[in-house]
Amino acid sequence: MIAVRTWHAKLESYIAPISNYEIKTMSFAIIQTGGKQYKVSASEILKIERLNDQEGKTVKFEDVLFLNDDKTIEIGNPNIQGAKVEATILKNTKNKTILVFKKRRRKNSRKKYGHRQPISLIRITKIFSKNGKLISQAAPQKKITKETVKADKTRKNQISEAKKTKIEEKQKIKKSLKKMEINEKKVAGNIGKKEAKKKPLATKKKW
Repeated sequence: MIAVRTWHAKLESYIAPISNYEIKTMSFAIIQTGGKQYKVSASEILKIERLNDQEGKTVKFEDVLFLNDDKTIEIGNPNIQGAKVEATILKNTKNKTILVFKKRRRKNSRKKYGHRQPISLIRITKIFSKNGKLISQAAPQKKITKETVKADKTRKNQISEAKKTKIEEKQKIKKSLKKMEINEKKVAGNIGKKEAKKKPLATKKKW
């Protein structure tokens, strides 16, 4: 009984009350641009409708509908006055082609054409609350060069080769263990046969 009590005491010391823990959530915002709503967080890259600004410029989105911080939540009615989201335009391009096919039956009319929607790639840098407080900020973006790309490829190749070698070693070990078991069984069978041969035959007793 003493051992059980000490075990329960140790268990209670390890388990902390739930009130001591704080559930931390990632801060995000919901913005509206181009007639669409987007959930946005710092250092996130998004596809949105084409903006008139040039590449590399910072853009401010003031139509903020919702803000979520680690401690507070702000809901707009419909917008949060004073809140804003800053982003940088990475590229102004077109989206993937969408094929449109139209046909009218019994009229011998068929039309097929494609459409590429103009879009802008943006990276979210800062999120501000209605008081002008900085909620979250993106980390500095790494410059992508040919050397970094090659280094990433070599790392991936090295990791894949290491995994393959580990798998091959495990397979070799399994095969060797199986061979050892088979040899042990053969040796045990041969010993049993030899012992059976050595035993003398039972002779009848003479009365």
